[in-house]
Amino acid sequence: MPISVSLIRKLESVPKDLREVLLDLVEELERQREESVTKREFNELKEIVRELSEEVKKLAEAQRRTEERLVRLEEVVGKLAEAQRRTEERLNELAEAQKRTEERLVRLEEVVGKLAEAQRRTEERLGRLEEVVGKLAEAQRRTEERLNELAEAQRRTEEEIRKLAQSHRRLRGEVGGLSRSIAYALENEAFRRLPEFLKSKNIEVLERVIRTEVAGEEINLFARIKRNGEEMLLVGEATLRFDDPSKLRQLKRKVALVETELKQKVFPVIVTHFAKGALLERAQKAGILVVQSFEW
Repeated sequence: MPISVSLIRKLESVPKDLREVLLDLVEELERQREESVTKREFNELKEIVRELSEEVKKLAEAQRRTEERLVRLEEVVGKLAEAQRRTEERLNELAEAQKRTEERLVRLEEVVGKLAEAQRRTEERLGRLEEVVGKLAEAQRRTEERLNELAEAQRRTEEEIRKLAQSHRRLRGEVGGLSRSIAYALENEAFRRLPEFLKSKNIEVLERVIRTEVAGEEINLFARIKRNGEEMLLVGEATLRFDDPSKLRQLKRKVALVETELKQKVFPVIVTHFAKGALLERAQKAGILVVQSFEW
């Protein structure tokens, strides 16, 4: 029995291995039919072939669906493979990032260790500084106590100085009064003894020696005299000690004043208890007679 066209089409949709088996089966049936087959058997065989065709059709459909599923699975597998590749790349990136993170952590641990050591040293220094500050505070306290003591001592000293200053002023007043008394005593003695002494120097006192004032300036010793036949004015200063050049300048100033005011020649004299050698020599060179009290 020839193979129908529809059967051939159906067989073409069957996988090659299965198609060859089915063709071999059909050929075998055809051969057996040709040898000895009854109409009944042929019908049975035909039914079997029909059933086989149905099965083949189902198998072909199942195969098609399987292939479609395989295609979809291949697509899924491809996508999974791509996702796996991207996942592995991401994992590699994460691993590299993790490695860098661990390296950073190691460096941070080193930095933290160094900071901890620096903090420890800082705390030690702070401890020492606190000790120093404590000592300085104690020293400051003692210093303030000492300053308070010194301030009190200064106050007492200033009080003593104030009292001493008062005593000194009183003493100076007393000494000044005593000096003035002695000076006046020297002047009074000069009033009495100077004429006789000047006479021994060939100087005649024409009028008694007095204390006077010329143009508002006090003149300790003043008198009219004659020296070598010439009348002139005696202008003198009485000082306890002739030991200061200013006393020499003071007499010269008074001599110049009298000469200007009274228009007469002046003979200058200094009466003293003691005269320093250098000033005595300067006075003599300036034409000033220096009379020391021990000389009369």
